[in-house]
Amino acid sequence: QVQLVESGGGLVQAGGSLRLSCAASGRTFSSYAMAWFRQAPGKEREFVAVISWGADVTYYADSVKGRFTISRDDAKNTVLLQMNSLKPEDTAVYYCAAAETLHYYYRPDRYVYWGQGTQVTVSS
Repeated sequence: QVQLVESGGGLVQAGGSLRLSCAASGRTFSSYAMAWFRQAPGKEREFVAVISWGADVTYYADSVKGRFTISRDDAKNTVLLQMNSLKPEDTAVYYCAAAETLHYYYRPDRYVYWGQGTQVTVSS
């Protein structure tokens, strides 16, 4: 069992930065691939980034590549999402999620644990 709690969201101007944090409970955190998804009003939940259990593999959505960086600290049971050069279209609720495999990492239904989400709003 893994419980996930996101923090770090807020209101920022376009071009600014935010760092999201996901705190995980559970002894098996290090054995899960960890990802960030986001969901804007009226839209489906979409993949943002994922990092493997060994932190040696990362994947990003094309829309955030080069601007966002995902990292993890297994000693602290934490996953981070550093978001730079934010755009208004990045506005969404951001969710942290855990998966047992990287297969189809971009599909929400591959993830077994989810956080409650944190709101990110980027003003123009």
